[in-house]
Amino acid sequence: MTIEGVGLWLEANPGLAPWVLVGVALALNAAVLLVARNLIARGLVYLTQRSKTKVDDILVRHMRPYRFAWLAPLLLTYYIATWVPAWTSALQALMLIAILWLVVVTFLGLFSAINVIYESGSAYRGVSIQSYLDLGKLLTIVVGVILTASQITGKSPVVLLSGLGAITALLVLIFHDTLLSFVASLQIQSHDLVREGDWIEMPAYEADGIIANVALHTVKVQNWDNTITVVPTHKLLDTPYRNWRGMTESGGRRIKRAIHVDLSSVAFCDSEMIERYRGIGLIRDYVEQRIASVAAGGGRDQACFGDVCAEHELTNVGAFRAYMTAYLRSRADVHQEGDMMILVRQLDPGPMGLPLEVYAFTKTTQWAQYEAIQAEIFEHLVAAAPAFGLRVFQQPTGTDFRALAAAV
Repeated sequence: MTIEGVGLWLEANPGLAPWVLVGVALALNAAVLLVARNLIARGLVYLTQRSKTKVDDILVRHMRPYRFAWLAPLLLTYYIATWVPAWTSALQALMLIAILWLVVVTFLGLFSAINVIYESGSAYRGVSIQSYLDLGKLLTIVVGVILTASQITGKSPVVLLSGLGAITALLVLIFHDTLLSFVASLQIQSHDLVREGDWIEMPAYEADGIIANVALHTVKVQNWDNTITVVPTHKLLDTPYRNWRGMTESGGRRIKRAIHVDLSSVAFCDSEMIERYRGIGLIRDYVEQRIASVAAGGGRDQACFGDVCAEHELTNVGAFRAYMTAYLRSRADVHQEGDMMILVRQLDPGPMGLPLEVYAFTKTTQWAQYEAIQAEIFEHLVAAAPAFGLRVFQQPTGTDFRALAAAV
């Protein structure tokens, strides 16, 4: 049957003509969709799988060529809508809206792909751009809504945009949090306040962990107990928090802890104690220097009364403090130079005894390794204190009271 014959048959059967046209349109759309999905979309996916770069894989995963293949039948339907003059206007408007939102959804996927590509790059240092991409997504959706309203009402988008001035206050009210978050994101990025991967503590939100994501509206923190805390982005500007990034980048983590010495065990060094301390390799030089200093002051007869050094006050706690310093300097896992100083200082005595505080920096910032080093240091120092005639202070326990009662 020729095309002229088909036309004559349709004229002779006007009741069947619309259904025949619909059937032909559906068949054409099915054929076009099969070609677009199985040849074009599948070909793109195949090419990306064969390539060495991962960028095209990320683009395909987020932009979804199989979904975008629906653009072909939508365009075809837009053009063949002229076959039915009574439905042409409505069908073409419907197809334009569908095409518009297919493009909008594809652009949203493109923004997500850009973020993944950026964060997976070798130059990524935790400075997130997701807040800007989220704003781009929001603007894309707004443009889609405006163009959809323009298509439905038949008015120009310019006319619709000119009417926004009358509802500006309402828009500000609706997008209040969005505007605050956007301004906060700009300040966070410009001042480099936080990055993904930073360890932060924010007591107001009970957040203590690693920043997993910085978005336009929220900052997601994965706490050390594997719970998730979501903090509004703009709260990073008006809520106190601590960022541990500086410690991580410096390569050293501070130890700042004290041993409390029982004041009743502090004493001047007698001759026996001095000889014993000479045998301790870490403080042999320290003891010799102190003895030389005593001799330079006029000799033992002038400097000492019996076994007590009255002028230079060599004490067991002083010798122990020197031992603590020397021990820290002997450890290869503790920083020895620069701003990361080693210091053992004596704090004000109080009800808990005499505090001897260790101030030093480990050469690792890893939490588990840091805690292990700190534990080793204080285990050694607590065990070494009795060798200097010192007792480490602790509150009386039930055992102490029972021993006291038994003695009475």
